[in-house]
Amino acid sequence: MTKKISNFAEYFQKYQESVNDPEGFWGEIAEDYQWHKKWDKVLEWSFTGPKAPDVNWFINGKLNITENIFERHLPERKDQIALVWEPNDPKEDVVNYTYGELYEKVCQFANALKGLGIKKGDRVAIYLPMVPELTIAMLACARIGAIHSIVFAGFSANSLSDRIIDAECNLVITSDGGYRGAKSISLKSIVDDALKSCPTVKHTVVLKRTGDDINFVEGRDIWWDDFIAGVDTKNEAEVMDAEDTLFVLYTSGSTGKPKGVLHTTAGYMIFAEYTFKNVFQYNDGDIYWCTADIGWVTGHTYIVYGPLLAGATSVMFEGVPTWPDAGRFWEIVNKHKVNQFYTAPTAIRALIVHGNEFVTKHDLSSLKVLGTVGEPINEEAWRWYHDVVGKGNCPIVDTWWQTETGGILITPLAGITPTKPSFATLPLPGVQPLLVDNEGNELKGNSVEGNLCIKFPWPGMIRTTYGDHDRCYQTYFSTYKGLYFTGDGAKRDEEGYYRIMGRVDDVINVSGHRLGTAEIEDAINQHPKVNESAVIGYPHEIKGQGIYAYVTCEALSADEADSIENDIRATVNKIIGPIAKPDKIQIVSGLPKTRSGKIMRRILRKIGEGDATNLGDISTLLDPGVVDEIVTGAKVEVKR
Repeated sequence: MTKKISNFAEYFQKYQESVNDPEGFWGEIAEDYQWHKKWDKVLEWSFTGPKAPDVNWFINGKLNITENIFERHLPERKDQIALVWEPNDPKEDVVNYTYGELYEKVCQFANALKGLGIKKGDRVAIYLPMVPELTIAMLACARIGAIHSIVFAGFSANSLSDRIIDAECNLVITSDGGYRGAKSISLKSIVDDALKSCPTVKHTVVLKRTGDDINFVEGRDIWWDDFIAGVDTKNEAEVMDAEDTLFVLYTSGSTGKPKGVLHTTAGYMIFAEYTFKNVFQYNDGDIYWCTADIGWVTGHTYIVYGPLLAGATSVMFEGVPTWPDAGRFWEIVNKHKVNQFYTAPTAIRALIVHGNEFVTKHDLSSLKVLGTVGEPINEEAWRWYHDVVGKGNCPIVDTWWQTETGGILITPLAGITPTKPSFATLPLPGVQPLLVDNEGNELKGNSVEGNLCIKFPWPGMIRTTYGDHDRCYQTYFSTYKGLYFTGDGAKRDEEGYYRIMGRVDDVINVSGHRLGTAEIEDAINQHPKVNESAVIGYPHEIKGQGIYAYVTCEALSADEADSIENDIRATVNKIIGPIAKPDKIQIVSGLPKTRSGKIMRRILRKIGEGDATNLGDISTLLDPGVVDEIVTGAKVEVKR
């Protein structure tokens, strides 16, 4: 099995090896896996040229990722717990799956999928709450070579149908409903609405979770239990090429249409396990818990694939951190004796508000490593996490990565890299970051700030955007020739440590989830009374960034003026989902535009951040007067 880095000197040694001989470095790691056929060449790549990006790892290698989770581990781990499921309601029973039990469930569901005619290359949409069946379904897809497209079960019917249509899915796996704290959410009704515009979907497999009544469509809908009844639990895995697609996961960008980030089999597999074991310094017998939802990439890589490839015990949680009270996380840590705990700064900031007593009343002595993911963590939250949760004894791994990167790129190694509050610190072996100015010139040395790029491929990186390779190139590789542009700004300090400063493009990081401003604007503009909108991110003490919408409307009656903000939020909720609802809405008479009609979001961003005294020259705007109106918050006149 892959040997972990064990000290800081070894980190520098391995990093240098990975830069000097990337093919030798990753090829040696790849030897630890089960292959039907070894690769002919480790890497061929180009970030420029007509096919760019053109990245191929482990060329002509043949394997199946689930064989490397199960067959590779079963001889010694058949009776070891693979998955611990902690339900939403603490009164409900915890469910454990050993590697042997999970293997049988995955094989059974894989056979059922094949019985339905699902085959290698088919796309399967999964819209499930955080239940074990979500893990079973995604691994079953991987087992037979079907491509899973998991959609976060907080997205609306419109968002779900967009993703189903783009990937041309022919099967949806969902449930009657799901629990989130004190709420019950009817997922099946959302799926029913989505499928009104999805002609490619032939069947829906429905898990019974809440027991709520649903609209059951005969001939299309199949209950999960009926689907697997009497199905064999032995399955021979489909042999996949190293570069065959494993999954598509949709993410927001700077245009209104979500893009399907595509990851392939071998490179993602190797990078997921390598980063998991090294970043968290996981040891055999540890209990690891990532609190993310599997609907996001963090759940893909660090609840399912990374931990299970490493033979770990992974905790999966259905609920929320504040229900039934703000001690739920810590109660679960105590109950399962969790050793590595990985969560979002948003959750940490939300829990700080409730005070320390919800933490201190629980025994957290099992904790060895704390991690953060999704956004830069501010220093106040970092210190509370370190001092109150970790009692000063647990290193914090402040991890930086993206849906597109497949796994962590810049991070401390737990207990090895000296940490510094709010710094992601150093790149992992195999990751070659650099900072450039706006013209693409590299900023060398330390104590510099610029745009964060990567100059060499890593195994887990995006290969394309589903169905639109040119969009992948335009989004990530066209801004700075020959480089992958992350969209983030960063500082490199005097020690060479990286601090991620946040997005420099039209993307807002809300509670660790990236939302394109254009996507939110498109949703707002569908309100019949809205003429135009401009959305920016502003500092939010809990979410990191909040959503601020400046909106121009048709003439409003007094009643319409009173309700317009709530109506706009309801529109966004329906089209995208609750995560994209604006925190602040300002109805304005006009937006600051250049004479060519371009909205000056830079000015709106400054106003939203509370820095209206430093707007620069606004005299060249089409109507400079609207800026003064926006700054003073002048109310738009309404009809009486």
